[in-house]
Amino acid sequence: MRIDIVTLFPEICRAPLNESIMKRAQEKRIVDVQIHNLRDWTTDKHHVVDDTPFGGGQGMVMKPEPIFAAVEDLRQQTSNFDESRAGAQRPAFNVQLKTPKVILMSPTGRRFDQQMAAQLSEESHLIIICGHYEGVDQRVIEHLIDMEISIGDYVLTNGAIAAAVLVDAIVRLLPGTLGDEQSAVDDSFSSEHSALEAPQYTRPAEFRGWKVPEVLLSGNHAEIAKWRKEQAIKRTRENRPDLLR
Repeated sequence: MRIDIVTLFPEICRAPLNESIMKRAQEKRIVDVQIHNLRDWTTDKHHVVDDTPFGGGQGMVMKPEPIFAAVEDLRQQTSNFDESRAGAQRPAFNVQLKTPKVILMSPTGRRFDQQMAAQLSEESHLIIICGHYEGVDQRVIEHLIDMEISIGDYVLTNGAIAAAVLVDAIVRLLPGTLGDEQSAVDDSFSSEHSALEAPQYTRPAEFRGWKVPEVLLSGNHAEIAKWRKEQAIKRTRENRPDLLR
């Protein structure tokens, strides 16, 4: 998978996506993450990416020109790469190119969840645009964007933070990213589990007088599975009762 992130704040994305599991996924060539500065697609000497809104109002709106230029350029790069790679195997006119899915991180988008992460992990190429200021020119949304996504019912200072969350959730689902593929299946919010994940314990078996539940030390896998299911439902009822509906 290839992921291109277009943002005004590249370093916000680079830090979390170059650590731990995300770093190893890139080193293993499971995913190719490229982070770009939107200002690189401006044409004026001041690299202006925003302007005041028509009709008045507070704040600034991101201009359409650099966003369209960035997406069109990244699409063309992918097209040229696929054609050159396939050319040695078969004529270029037989090559079926996959169009990248273009995503806008925005508080007005569809709320992101685990099922959406799973769906997006099936894509071969994502181009993620990070919103900022009072949002982007509506013509970007109507004529360029495939999906608007929000990571929650709150507003962040910029979409780069949200993009890092989105990419992390998607990449960990790609085959080979996690050491144990079952980890993703057992996660809270997975498509196969409506409840949150059950509590977890590790050594020592007793800490400051607090003991690990005896069932987890019993070796009885059937009873352990039953306990985990019960605890998962209990935790979900307390923290996210909406999931049980």
